[in-house]
Amino acid sequence: MTFVAKPKIHHPLLQFNEIGLKRRDYEGSVSTLCAGCGHDSVSAAIIMACSELSLPPHRFAKLSGIGCSSKTPSYFLGNSHGFNSVHGRMPSVATGANLANREMYYIGVSGDGDSASIGIGQFAHAVRRQLNMLYIVDNNGTYGLTKGQFSATSDRGSTSKKGVPILYSSIDLVSMALQLGATFVARSFSGDKQQLVPLLKAALLHKGFAFIDVISPCVMFNNHNGSTKSYDYLRHNGSRVVEADLTLPHEEIRVNYEAGSTHAVTLHDGSTLHLQKLAEDYDPTDRIKALTRVQEAQETGNVLTGLLYVKSDESDLHDILETPSKPLNEMSESELCPGSQRLEQINQSFR
Repeated sequence: MTFVAKPKIHHPLLQFNEIGLKRRDYEGSVSTLCAGCGHDSVSAAIIMACSELSLPPHRFAKLSGIGCSSKTPSYFLGNSHGFNSVHGRMPSVATGANLANREMYYIGVSGDGDSASIGIGQFAHAVRRQLNMLYIVDNNGTYGLTKGQFSATSDRGSTSKKGVPILYSSIDLVSMALQLGATFVARSFSGDKQQLVPLLKAALLHKGFAFIDVISPCVMFNNHNGSTKSYDYLRHNGSRVVEADLTLPHEEIRVNYEAGSTHAVTLHDGSTLHLQKLAEDYDPTDRIKALTRVQEAQETGNVLTGLLYVKSDESDLHDILETPSKPLNEMSESELCPGSQRLEQINQSFR
């Protein structure tokens, strides 16, 4: 096997972020995925998001299962912590790590096979427990590592590369996340970095379970005319629900203008934001309407992208379980093992 080393010399014009790091400091090893794979674009978007937020790489824990998507944590945040688990079991490992140390940023990268098939039960319980993490599904509708079989997210009516039709209804992880109580739900396209990077930044800063389903075409097995997960299909059938970006906390900027009109606003960084009021029938804080719009789009063959739902006042798993604020890895042995007398008291409380 041949390994390609990245050059150690950086471009002299690369800018430093607020903690003195360059974007190259957020990269990982050289990708071994197919040239043009959408997963590499997702990794690049994660690198951009973390760099622009000036988050320290050593504060991240990357977790994954099995599949092409689960290889990608090697390609970003090379100076962070990581764990590659068995097929479909990434949420359990993420839960244990998060309970042990709430001070980390947790990114779970999974695939449509890893989350919608063998790991669907794990995915469902991570959502309902409000695990404080960013859960990304690189959704290509196929099993790339095992040569292109249909996955559970493949849409009925689409075909394989050889023209074989899909006979079953697809599992929509976005709809599941909305139904099970995720407090940040979005869908994007790996080829739309302008939309994906702000979504990743917002999801990383969100408290609670943040889920992003990224349609990420497989150039080898699922990028043909009959696929609904191809580059061409997304470019012609993708529909943004709202135009949104992320602005970090500053002094509030207020504007007031009529529906249907546009308004230019100067932002804190000196750039100009041109606002346009859209139709008033979509509210990203209304879970029921978000789920309805997703289902309606599926019926017409459209793919809704953008921030579909967000709720900012939700508690996470630590609040629900009332865990101590001090991370377990910082506790002494006497705190972690209070002794047989305390154990007997706990046992008695369950009798």
